[in-house]
Amino acid sequence: MAAVVDATLLFDERVKCYSLMTSVSTIDYLKLVQAAYAQRGGLQHQRDALKTTTARRIRARMVSDVQKGAILPPVVIGVVVDDNTLNNIPKMKPSEVVDLISGALVGTISIIDGMQRTTALLAALDGDKKVADFPIRIECWIAKSTDSLIYRMLVLNTGQVPWNLSRQLQVVFAPLIVEMKNRVKFERILDPEKSERRAKAGEYSPDSLVELYIAFGLRKTDVDTQETLADEFSRLDVTDAIAEDRYNQFFYPVLQTMVDLDQAFSRLDNQIDDAKEDAPAPNSLKVLKKGRSVFDSRPARIGYIVSAAIAILGRVGMEKDPATSQKLLTDLQAQVKALSDRLAQLDVNQLTEFLKLDVLSERLYGQKRSAVGRYERAFFDSAFKVLIEEGFEVPSLEPAWRV
Repeated sequence: MAAVVDATLLFDERVKCYSLMTSVSTIDYLKLVQAAYAQRGGLQHQRDALKTTTARRIRARMVSDVQKGAILPPVVIGVVVDDNTLNNIPKMKPSEVVDLISGALVGTISIIDGMQRTTALLAALDGDKKVADFPIRIECWIAKSTDSLIYRMLVLNTGQVPWNLSRQLQVVFAPLIVEMKNRVKFERILDPEKSERRAKAGEYSPDSLVELYIAFGLRKTDVDTQETLADEFSRLDVTDAIAEDRYNQFFYPVLQTMVDLDQAFSRLDNQIDDAKEDAPAPNSLKVLKKGRSVFDSRPARIGYIVSAAIAILGRVGMEKDPATSQKLLTDLQAQVKALSDRLAQLDVNQLTEFLKLDVLSERLYGQKRSAVGRYERAFFDSAFKVLIEEGFEVPSLEPAWRV
């Protein structure tokens, strides 16, 4: 990267991360963004350049001003680093931190705020090559936790043009999934670029994990990451969850219990013939045959995460104190382990009898319904509440499936 014009490095005590404010040339900033494009498919998760007549006029004015030497407000980017790198930041000069970000850390960069300015800079450079050497301010947040970046992002963008909440989280999508991999023992994270499908327990797509992340913070099952979730209450609920460290302390352990249950149920899959793949029965009723089928369903995953979150944290506005929540989490982990150990001792017939997939099939597919997705989310939320209330000590899953 070109010579740094100025740089200031400060430590944010609130979210435990470093804030680096610096200035670089426009061309170097755009190269940095281009590298992020190559690493994670570009800025498509950022808010699109606004297309209203007013926005176009403002951006045209911004382009003209940049070409005349105007200094734009800082573009905000974020990087997630490991503990060792974060601990070494205070020992480095600001210019060395800039070199680190533009070098080894370039693949972890997230554009938090600055899509419109970046669009204007590209247009300005296209119209006048002298813009390449003009300085631009960058603020970089360096954190060891994705939660810190998401917190900064949600606070930063409050009051601006609303984003889809899912899209906000996808801005830090890659480091969020990396953090989940480090904190939770998955079988595998599916590659969306290859259109991979879940083939066994413990495998999940990145977007479904982001969906669980949102559902945990909101503590409600009616989460659709394809729709706008940027209402102020949703924004504040997730922000509060991050601010109070609920994700680090509770979300990842709860997600791990779901993965453990998924794998425990799927022991049946290794003991049945492949010909019994879930398929419509002669009467056209879909019949679930595999234990993996329970958590194949997004509504089931959301239902479990939300019911566990409410049981441990309390409902939004009625939060339990941290000590109580920690005890409830410890109890949940012990109960899930006890059930998993119990299922490990069962043979195929006993597993089939315990899972009661025929009852689940009847409840889910026994009759035609409108708003199927909403029905299934509410159904699984209620079903897993039964399991949690009973401490997972049930003779079979039938009491849960018959709610």
